[in-house]
Amino acid sequence: MHFLGTVVRFIVSALVLMIVGWLVPGFSVGGFWSALLLALVIAALGWIIEGIFGKRVTPFGRGIVGFAISALVIWLAQFIVGDVDVSILGAVLAALAIGVIDLFIPVSTPYDAAKKG
Repeated sequence: MHFLGTVVRFIVSALVLMIVGWLVPGFSVGGFWSALLLALVIAALGWIIEGIFGKRVTPFGRGIVGFAISALVIWLAQFIVGDVDVSILGAVLAALAIGVIDLFIPVSTPYDAAKKG
């Protein structure tokens, strides 16, 4: 059941990224599969950053540093995933929108999920 929960979490993340791409100027995702791959890449980059620097300096951390890292991760992910176009301002606005959406749909970080499993 843990695997199914992870799959659902990534599907929800992909849908959130598609909604954010529709709402935020300077942030566009080509389709569902690009959004799903983008969600996987953002989670992987966040997990790597959290493993190296700790939870305070991650997209999942709180505060301005976590927000800035989140925007940076979103901007960098466009170079890994095809059919995604993100400007610097788009990454900042997307990080803000995703942060607001996360208030209503909280998920655990990939690092926490790995520690629990």
